[in-house]
Amino acid sequence: MSRRVRGAFELVFTIAVAVALAFAVQEWAVKPYKIPTGSMEPTLTEGQRVLVDRLFDSPHVGQIVVFHPPAGADSEQCGHAHPALAACDWPPSSESSETFIKRIVAGPGDVITIRNGHVIRNGRPEPDSYIRPCAPQQAACSFTTPIHIPKGMWFMMGDNRGISDDSRYWGPVPTKWIIGDAFFTYWPPDRIGGL
Repeated sequence: MSRRVRGAFELVFTIAVAVALAFAVQEWAVKPYKIPTGSMEPTLTEGQRVLVDRLFDSPHVGQIVVFHPPAGADSEQCGHAHPALAACDWPPSSESSETFIKRIVAGPGDVITIRNGHVIRNGRPEPDSYIRPCAPQQAACSFTTPIHIPKGMWFMMGDNRGISDDSRYWGPVPTKWIIGDAFFTYWPPDRIGGL
């Protein structure tokens, strides 16, 4: 094999390995996502792009995550009947293939109520200066009957509380449905930075 052929082979092989590594990183470690709606405004706007860490350790309250909602989330189906003034406390049993991005507002064992879009977790108002509040007296923004978040589940809400389709309607999400932690925004350029 001539030096020129060997050099060309080496170059092609190096490029192939680099492309394969890039695909592996995207598939298993860090994945880009585009924000599809205004449900996370003002934190994330429609069309904004974020990077999601798929190797994150464990979920926690306050974290913005990408996850699979329950099947039927678009029709706002709760997993079982619940009082009208209570948010949904149990999801339908099957996982959707769709991906949503929301903020974790409560975790396993927490007891919550929601008043005008503000979460009261374990008797204390959660700090939420980042939200877009509900319109006064908006019915979908107050669930005053307390609910208990089951073991291994996380309650998700959009920061734009008046328009977000979230756990209030279809229940908390099991840990295994969480894809990863949104940790960085890279588009548009004026919003580049950590989350």
